[in-house]
Amino acid sequence: MLLRRKKAWELKESEATPESVFRQRRALVKAIAAGPILAAGAGLGIGMGPKALLAAVGEGRYPAPRNEAFTLDRPVSPEDIVTTYNNFFEFGSHKQISKAAQRLEIDPWNMLIDGMVEKEMELGFEDLLKQVELEERLYRHRCVEAWAMAVPWTGFPMRRLVEIAKPLSGAKYIRMETFLDDRIAPGQRQRWYPWPYVEGLTMAEATNDLAFIGTGVYGKPMPKQMGAPIRLVVPWKYGFKSIKSIVRLTFTDERPVSFWEELQAKEYGFWANVNPEVDHPRWSQATERMLGSNERVPTLKYNGYEEQVAHLYKDLDVGDRLYR
Repeated sequence: MLLRRKKAWELKESEATPESVFRQRRALVKAIAAGPILAAGAGLGIGMGPKALLAAVGEGRYPAPRNEAFTLDRPVSPEDIVTTYNNFFEFGSHKQISKAAQRLEIDPWNMLIDGMVEKEMELGFEDLLKQVELEERLYRHRCVEAWAMAVPWTGFPMRRLVEIAKPLSGAKYIRMETFLDDRIAPGQRQRWYPWPYVEGLTMAEATNDLAFIGTGVYGKPMPKQMGAPIRLVVPWKYGFKSIKSIVRLTFTDERPVSFWEELQAKEYGFWANVNPEVDHPRWSQATERMLGSNERVPTLKYNGYEEQVAHLYKDLDVGDRLYR
């Protein structure tokens, strides 16, 4: 008899979104795309302009089919809380930046892919969507500040973006940048921060099955405050590694210095893997607070994804820095 081993993060079947609700959401989104409200674009509150809505929603891409290989052991966090409790230092150092982030101009949106690649290119977001298949994945999300949530992300495996970029064999890392425009992002006028926001992954991390490029959430295109139109999602790492609103990917053989690492490497190292046994210098990482409740739950190593990613770090001699 074949026995299926349950993954550490899997959701109980009874907690999954009912199929009838999922199909109703799809019908609603298609109706919105077909109606006159489309002309308002950003007024929908989902962070997308008219062209992007036509390319994404109008083609029936949201909600995307759920990939049942990536489910959870806990209920999905409330949408109204997740989409209004956000870190996005470009728009402010507090969590209530969702309104300020609507200044972000995302239509059109282009990404530069350069460095150690066969051919440098500028890739438009709409052109990228034509080359990928979107899916929904339920992922844990753990902030270094010791709060957590469970989120239904829409997007595609980062491995696919690497394939499109066609890196050279000597490339070991991917350095990523977010947008730089202090005209719309007041936080970028604070010169003590090393703008633009930079993050990086090893090639092995970027091509791991869990590494995900997010283009949407809760069955809709990505809100601006959550990193529209395209962001990184690496659920085994602290949230600051999941860079938002990406405009550049550089393939390199030198390890990038990330934004928070440059500011304070002792607190926010390059690896930033979740580990309850390694505390932040100013607070414990042993437990986490789930958004939408006062419940504190034990933090899991690699945020519950140890089976999928521990092998990436087996032979790295980096000590405690591995988890910070």
